Amino acid sequence: MSQITENVHRLLNEIPKTVSLIAVIKTRGPDEVREAVDAGVRLLGGNYVQETAALLKGLDRTVPCHLIGHLQTNKVRKAVGLFDVIETVDSENLAREIDRRTGESGRGPLRVLIEINSGRETGKTGVFPEAADALAAAVSALPNLRLAGLMTMGSFESDPEDSRRYFRETRRVFERLSKALPRKDGETGMTVLSMGMSHSYKVAIDEGATEIRIGTLLFGPRA
Repeated sequence: MSQITENVHRLLNEIPKTVSLIAVIKTRGPDEVREAVDAGVRLLGGNYVQETAALLKGLDRTVPCHLIGHLQTNKVRKAVGLFDVIETVDSENLAREIDRRTGESGRGPLRVLIEINSGRETGKTGVFPEAADALAAAVSALPNLRLAGLMTMGSFESDPEDSRRYFRETRRVFERLSKALPRKDGETGMTVLSMGMSHSYKVAIDEGATEIRIGTLLFGPRA
């Protein structure tokens, strides 16, 4: 059994069944991604449109892929045709462009997450927690989008425990919006809280994450 397969099995056995594992495929090779899928990974996460498109060639596309990196408006059309979920909506302008391109594609409503800049770091993507309500209302009003939840990176901390406050604040926003936002017919509401990476996923799960994004722990350090 290879190291990637062992890592996938160990992590899937460790995390609660209610938590989804996204394998982060940034900088990885097609063989590595294929092995992770064969080992049991059921969700992939790509950071870049072109890189992800190349990696997904030849893979079983019954495995959904989420966009977990920043999306520029000039890449939206390609992203809509490639990803099953876009996790990094951080402005009304971007949301409207995704909605427009989704409508043109005829693919049906696209699930999206709002990215929360829980560390309130200038120069980083995501909306500050206090701005989430207005953006969530705007996204919810768009006909071709379905707001499925929230995502956060949090500030990188060498001690995973120091990330707890960022995850906790994002969960509070998630809980507030889950109760406040109206649901469209057939919707299940906000169900996804995407937070936690290789160094912090245990704390994120403890703070309510329903989805974790793991790269290094599955594939090893990037070359």
